[in-house]
Amino acid sequence: MAAHMRRLTHWYRAVINNNLTSLSSVRGYLSRSYSHVQTDFSSNRVRRTFTDFFHELYQHIIVPSSPVRPRGDPSLLFVNAGMNQFKPIFLGAADPRSEMATYRRVVNSQKCVRAGGKHNDLEDVGRDVYHHTFFEMLGNWSFGDYFKEEACIMAWRLLTEEYRIPPERLYVSYFAGDATSGLPADEETLHIWLSMGVPSDHLLPFGMKDNFWEMGEIGPCGPCTEIHYDHIGGRNAASLVNADSPDVVEIWNLVFMQYNREADHSLRSLPQFSVDTGMGLERLVTVLQGQRSNYDTDLFTPLLSAIQQRSNCPEYRGRTGEADVGKVDMAYRVVADHVRTLSVCIADGVYPGMSGAELVLRRILRRAVRFSTEVLQAPEGALASLVPTVAHILGDAYPELHKESDRIMDIINENEAQFLSSLKQGRRVIDRTLQRLENNDTLFPVPVAWSLHRNLGFPLDLIALMLEEQGLSVDQRALDVLAIENENVTTLRCQVQTSVGDTLVHLDLHSLAQLQSGEVPHTDDSPKYHYSLAQDGKYVFQPCHATVQALYCGQTLVSEVAGGQRCGVVLDRTCFYAEQGGQSHDQGYFIRDGLPDVLYPVEAVQLAGGYVVHQVTAAEVLRKGDQVQLYLDEPQRLACMVKHTATHVLNFALRQLLGSSVEQRGSHVAADRLRFDFSVKGSLSIPQLQEIERSIHNIITENNAVYIEEVPLARAKDIPGLRTVDEVYPDPVRVVSVAVPVADLYGSQTDRWTSVELCCGTHLLTTGEIGDLVIISERQMVKGISRIVAVTGDDAREAREAGQVLTQEVESLSARLATVASPSLADANRLAKEVGILTDAVDYTPIPQWKRRELQTRLKGLQRTTNTSIRKLETKEAAVKAQSLFIKNSSKNIVVDTVDTDSISVLMKTVNQYSDRAPGTLIMLLSHQQPSGKVLCACQVPKGFSALSASDWALTVCARLGGNAGGSATVAKGTGSGANLTEALRCAEEYAQDKTQNGC
Repeated sequence: MAAHMRRLTHWYRAVINNNLTSLSSVRGYLSRSYSHVQTDFSSNRVRRTFTDFFHELYQHIIVPSSPVRPRGDPSLLFVNAGMNQFKPIFLGAADPRSEMATYRRVVNSQKCVRAGGKHNDLEDVGRDVYHHTFFEMLGNWSFGDYFKEEACIMAWRLLTEEYRIPPERLYVSYFAGDATSGLPADEETLHIWLSMGVPSDHLLPFGMKDNFWEMGEIGPCGPCTEIHYDHIGGRNAASLVNADSPDVVEIWNLVFMQYNREADHSLRSLPQFSVDTGMGLERLVTVLQGQRSNYDTDLFTPLLSAIQQRSNCPEYRGRTGEADVGKVDMAYRVVADHVRTLSVCIADGVYPGMSGAELVLRRILRRAVRFSTEVLQAPEGALASLVPTVAHILGDAYPELHKESDRIMDIINENEAQFLSSLKQGRRVIDRTLQRLENNDTLFPVPVAWSLHRNLGFPLDLIALMLEEQGLSVDQRALDVLAIENENVTTLRCQVQTSVGDTLVHLDLHSLAQLQSGEVPHTDDSPKYHYSLAQDGKYVFQPCHATVQALYCGQTLVSEVAGGQRCGVVLDRTCFYAEQGGQSHDQGYFIRDGLPDVLYPVEAVQLAGGYVVHQVTAAEVLRKGDQVQLYLDEPQRLACMVKHTATHVLNFALRQLLGSSVEQRGSHVAADRLRFDFSVKGSLSIPQLQEIERSIHNIITENNAVYIEEVPLARAKDIPGLRTVDEVYPDPVRVVSVAVPVADLYGSQTDRWTSVELCCGTHLLTTGEIGDLVIISERQMVKGISRIVAVTGDDAREAREAGQVLTQEVESLSARLATVASPSLADANRLAKEVGILTDAVDYTPIPQWKRRELQTRLKGLQRTTNTSIRKLETKEAAVKAQSLFIKNSSKNIVVDTVDTDSISVLMKTVNQYSDRAPGTLIMLLSHQQPSGKVLCACQVPKGFSALSASDWALTVCARLGGNAGGSATVAKGTGSGANLTEALRCAEEYAQDKTQNGC
């Protein structure tokens, strides 16, 4: 083998170094006959062979896979292609000081996840034998180095020589061209394959859909050539290429990046051509191991065997569709695929959560749990126990799976336990609802399905699947409407806070008096503070059982409410935090004793006269005196705790930097961000913003304890450095102190200056759990009052990454502006447009505020540069046009003519310059734009010329063209539209002559 590799190395280098002028040896290799596909390739060997081939023979740098969480790319939930981490290179935004900027030839195997967003395979996983949420993408890249010919030869040699795939089983597609886009067929690639000896009946042209690859709506793109494999062989299978046949499948896509899709959808040639290839490891291994299903390869068979050992089901048989009775084999595939995805994502720092990629991962976990426990009858904990098997299969390539396996299992087990509890309730809800349906009903009630999703966390596709098993469906359109409405709730709350507040159930004065006169005790809400930090670093919230004390519906107290009614529920005790002190209310639900499968979602929580009112839409009858068990939305509560403690630390950092005169003027704490208003003379400077973040980071790093104690109000006011706001405090009052015990705050027992506030909110027990804090906005609301908006944890990290990405893009644009010595007017306008687009991105993307101001300053400078360049170029172009017009019309007192330009500014400048040359002339110029049909109009009359007003002249002509105009008596401009430009010119001249001759 070593001698064979040396011979190949010599051949490859000779061919590449001689610009591949000799292809006879390639054709010689192609003429060999292969009778079968090799089956001695393990997945590890396949992966290693790929990277070694390009590294050892063609000097490609092996770049490790990036994490599946995108690096500062807000357009992606997950890394979904091998090229994602190289996007800065394709966009010209790579930091010139970074290693990435030196890349010319690169090879790697990239971890990818396609679930959620544009590329979403989640719902297909398990139904067939080839869809996956996690997969590996083998790829090689050339950044301005080799191009089509070399890429094709490398790919073919690897497949037919190293992997020993029979060439007669391979078919190649190429780009057929697209007349609409003005793109010719990729004849170059066709001739490359023909010159290599690929038979013409194995070369197939396809259009934009199949053989033109684009990174996004704008950006680098180009034609591609795909290599397909025929599983059957011994035939001509050309007709099955790109025909969705399981017998003929694409295995490798070679993309030739040679264009850039502009914002106007036009295509421009890239200054540097690149190659971006992608080959799915799972599909390649299937071919090399002689299988028809990805799940029959060594990437999955150990997992399937481990699943069978933990379940009460027969071994996996690979059945699909109706043949898969009980969907047992589908469950095998779902669990095997999903546990790979969970392991890789958690190892890379993406945990199941409530939004974005985290929410998608939560759906994946819950889908896996459901199939594992309900279909495969595996015990709780079986899913997590598969993680070591995943690490065994993938750990050689991704060693973090070995390192993080214990943590991965803990997270899966914790989330599984939570979901299994919800799953049991959900199953009871479905069964009970089915009993109520008529025999001929096939539609499941949408409100019940939505309750399962909203309150128990059931993915919508999982609900549909569970109903499908019962021969039912749900009105998907109605469910989608509810989902969209729910996604907009936060935005609507921010935009129309008062109108949303009007929809809440408020206890009126009379009802409050009735409660008090009836000696209904105030709600004991101390359980909201009953939580602790376990040894594993996780918060434990104690359960809460309560009695319904009062029901408020229709502006009155009632003894019971029926199902579907919206009401306020007053309990004797609660663990729910009512909105107060700037902190958002808790969310969750409660269930009634004796009716555990009926959920009463808590939509809002308010405090009224000592009573905590839970706003609820009753799912069933609810009566005064009923016993209920309360369930808190723990992730939402914990997120609020993080933001609230971070707000205190921010307040302290501001006072440290700006002095004790700084006063809090308002704040709001929500799960996603915090807002803090304070008194200050002007906006904070960049160094001040940086110093505040450094100070906060130090407190987070120190992981100080947060001490909370109730003390008499009078005694609390004796605490030196106490931070208070203008509001009425309860007595006793809660004192929240960072790093210093409350008892040590009095007198001179400590000389440490720290954060001390009176606060009723819920807080972390240590500052380290804030994780990180980034100020993403700081602006003056009114003179003397500034508002800061900040994010914490993963959101803070993502904001920093986004800031770095935008910095690179600004640097790239600045460099391009500096290198354009003599731009055309079109180039200058395009660059100005890019500056504008980038300015918008900097203005509205969540990034550190200090970074935003730095970039805004640089972009303003770039904007001035481009504007100056445009003005000079327009003046120059106008001078040429004015000169040409003057030669043509110098003898006329009234000049009405056309100019070829798309710019009203150029048209106005041309009019101005002509008037300078011929001061007594009346001039109107029109420009007819194609293909839009829009007409631009500009005119000027001599100053003091009373017979004709420029604005009236322009308005008359533009009105005839169906448009409008405006200006002064001397100069005016306007627009219109119409195909008959000759008639417009005639009208303009006749109007001017008439006014001039009549002298009015």
